Amino acid sequence: MIDETAVIEYEELRGARRSIRAAVVTETWPPEVNGVALTIARFVEGLRQRGHDIQLVRPRQDGADRATAAAGYQEVLTRGMSIPRYPSLKLGLPAKRALERLWTFRRPDVVHIVTEGPLGWSALRAADKLRIPAVSDFRTNFHAYSRHYGIGWLGKPILAYLRKFHNRTLCTMVPTETLRGELAGLGFRGLRVVSRGVDTALFNPSRRSQSLRAHWGAAPSDPVLMHVGRIAPEKNLDGLIAAYEVARSREPRTRLVLVGDGPARRELRARCPEAVLAGVQRGEYLAAHYASGDVFLFPSLTETYGNVTAEAMASGLAVVAYDYAAAAALIRHGHSGLLPKFDDTEAFAAYTARLVADPTAIAALGAQARQTAVGHDWSRVVLELESVLEKAAGASLGRVYGRSGERRTRVPMPQRT
Repeated sequence: MIDETAVIEYEELRGARRSIRAAVVTETWPPEVNGVALTIARFVEGLRQRGHDIQLVRPRQDGADRATAAAGYQEVLTRGMSIPRYPSLKLGLPAKRALERLWTFRRPDVVHIVTEGPLGWSALRAADKLRIPAVSDFRTNFHAYSRHYGIGWLGKPILAYLRKFHNRTLCTMVPTETLRGELAGLGFRGLRVVSRGVDTALFNPSRRSQSLRAHWGAAPSDPVLMHVGRIAPEKNLDGLIAAYEVARSREPRTRLVLVGDGPARRELRARCPEAVLAGVQRGEYLAAHYASGDVFLFPSLTETYGNVTAEAMASGLAVVAYDYAAAAALIRHGHSGLLPKFDDTEAFAAYTARLVADPTAIAALGAQARQTAVGHDWSRVVLELESVLEKAAGASLGRVYGRSGERRTRVPMPQRT
């Protein structure tokens, strides 16, 4: 059941009508640590700062979680359940009728659906019934994850569900042009590139800490390989360990530090006992961990974007990542990072080994990476999202919905400039 205790309070606090009244539906939200949660939190804050009226619908994270309300902002909490193997994350349960009541009482101009789980599907159906324009995000390659968990046979059904889900919205936002092309080839329609930003004030080379490096057992001149993200099969830990072992054979002083947690932590500890497992870090502690490394390794093959790549670049690290997703969008090979071809494990390891033996190259790539990241601040990205929401909110209902049972007509979305 939806917690509606804050609704009346919110209406009293809201005051003057904002330029867009948007309902944002997401099944993940901070303090959960993942790229989707952190990105949508940035977008919501950016939209609020620009004067928009936001209603955030998300699962209750624990018994102490409470909905908050402020001028122009309301949280609505729904029921959720823990995700298998990720007990700290929640999956929203179906809530179509509750959302219909909520949006009948307070109708949004547009519904922005961030995740495609049961809560997201309920939001899509409720918006459909109430004839509220809806847009969506494609943020996680769930169909690609299936092969890493022994359920590869589910890849095609999952993809079919995702295509059906997103093709029922006016617009599906994706973070890169490469992903747009890939999904278009798989039958997804109405795709629009809305990139992502990075906090270059938080993630900054100035946060480098020699005491933290010493805690890791690394001397000032020892090369430190960093990895930030879930410690899980879909992050290609085999490729990470292989690159580390090749690098260590080239430079025995090389250290490996992993920030994050996940279901494969115990296995990784057994396979690589000398690695430093720093656990989940947030805020300035996370920024200090990034900046205290030298080379950032990101061997994942299942990303839609990969926020950690941009954060590592902003922190002044030399990045080795496959030539796709955020790395392909941000890095110029040999100038601001190194880009082995997709799934070329040998090249990934060879580039890593070359860097640990060349401190000058590490410094040069890191400096250029930082300069590139500075040009991708969040304010510009929020404007891209705002343009999509404004277009959807302003769509004529007569153009969006036909007679009962007819397919929704797509409304042209603004072109990226």
